[in-house]
Amino acid sequence: MGILDSVNIRIAGNVVLLLAAGLVTGARGQVPPTPAEARAYQGLLAAAHRGDTATIARLVREHPADLALRDAHGRTALHVATFARRHDALRALMAAGASSAALDNDRYDAVTIAAVADDEATLRVLLAEGASAKLVTSRYDGTALIAAAHLGHDGVVRQLIAAGAPLDHVNNLHWTAVIEAIVLGDGGIRHQRSLQALLDAGADTRLTDHEGRTPLALARGRGFGAMVALLERAGAR
Repeated sequence: MGILDSVNIRIAGNVVLLLAAGLVTGARGQVPPTPAEARAYQGLLAAAHRGDTATIARLVREHPADLALRDAHGRTALHVATFARRHDALRALMAAGASSAALDNDRYDAVTIAAVADDEATLRVLLAEGASAKLVTSRYDGTALIAAAHLGHDGVVRQLIAAGAPLDHVNNLHWTAVIEAIVLGDGGIRHQRSLQALLDAGADTRLTDHEGRTPLALARGRGFGAMVALLERAGAR
């Protein structure tokens, strides 16, 4: 067995262990309201889910504290409108003072929810209305950018970079956005584009995983030739 084969097996083994623990899947990630939950919503949560801006305006005027109201999963009206892709509702809620930094029970904000959903349109609205791309979110102390890079959502990655997302944040798995694009990606074109966007923005390719492996070593270990070429052109070692 060659050295690269050995590295690749170790990487794959680590990912399998994390999958088994539910750490890198969506199983413990963003949880949209179920149809039953949505039917049970009342007041501001119901209006947000429907995108009913007139009712949102009235309810916020009468009960401004309801902007912080949460459902059983810790979702605010802003979370609900994000899941439902209700852009006018998002604008109305944020104009009324809804906090875009609010985290649900799994510690996801609206920006990360849109990023994971590959919902560029909703993300664009949130960022235009003042939501931050810089928050530390999720059980993994990550960011929206790390989540998007992991999933190969290259358009989202570019939006978040333009919005000032931290390029080199290290989550509690000891992975950066660059590393997640490699170790949790499939090596395909969207993950390549995500990696290229990060490299173009100046992401640090010297940061390593918890075993001291650089992004270049990880890409070589996974046999991702196109990513290796991108990293080498960027001067990675």
